[in-house]
Amino acid sequence: MDLVLTLVSAPDKARLDDALVAAIGAALTRAGATVASPDWLDPGLACDLALSGIAARPAQDIAQAMLGGDAVDCYAQRAAGRKKRLLLCDMDSTIVTAETLDDLSVFAEDKAEIDALTQKSIKGEINFTESLIARVALLRGLTEAEFAVAYQKVELSPGAETLIRTLRRDGCYTALVSGGFRYFTSRVAERVGFHIDIANEFEMADGKTTGQLVPPIVAPDGEFGKLGRLHYLAEKCGIDLDEAATIGDGSNDIPMLAAAGMGCGYRGKPKVKAATGCQLNYADLTGLLFYMGYRRSEFIA
Repeated sequence: MDLVLTLVSAPDKARLDDALVAAIGAALTRAGATVASPDWLDPGLACDLALSGIAARPAQDIAQAMLGGDAVDCYAQRAAGRKKRLLLCDMDSTIVTAETLDDLSVFAEDKAEIDALTQKSIKGEINFTESLIARVALLRGLTEAEFAVAYQKVELSPGAETLIRTLRRDGCYTALVSGGFRYFTSRVAERVGFHIDIANEFEMADGKTTGQLVPPIVAPDGEFGKLGRLHYLAEKCGIDLDEAATIGDGSNDIPMLAAAGMGCGYRGKPKVKAATGCQLNYADLTGLLFYMGYRRSEFIA
């Protein structure tokens, strides 16, 4: 069996059972696939179906059609090389539940304009770098005390710590890479357990933001941005990009999602959903571990 189809249910809406998995297996068989018996990675929540005789995307499409509107994610891929040696994670609305810039904008006079620019950037409606520069300019005069208040609102997405702890135990290098700001990424990275964090730095003077960033800017596909850091860290780790995984939700994540062996959209915006077949729309971040072939018993809580 050269392929594996992984099904992962939303933890609060467990829908997977033997009957549903058998129905998916039967549909795949009718399409010409040879399907092995289900391998439950977590009974009722996550299951592997090893298969052959059909391509990955058609197998995934069949499974999604059988699932209908059920709160179950599915991903078909080559069985070999599922576990990865490098993981790059977006921060805002991925590792943490919200956009940290939205929390900062509370202290700005032009909050509505900043928030609107953020949403347009995430959806890919405007250039990310130009939007970032414009938003930072509107944050001029923010104090370190206001940054501290904004950080107190930051909440981790469910499964973030388990994802990173489990991968680190097995020797995977983990990086938090954000188009946001190091004030937040440095703290989130330490809290979750990432090896490294990469993000933009505010220029400060007399304890206040000047409205500018310290170069270089972490742009989506620049040398010092997400795609560039993916290439850099893969080379540093001595691995091919097929051995790397990336995860994110916004349009600025698409270059690194497209380049990695496993590029996963997490609660992705429409352009992200259109760009990658690997999605976690219902499961929490531990769904990425199931996609890599981990069993629940192997997780580090």
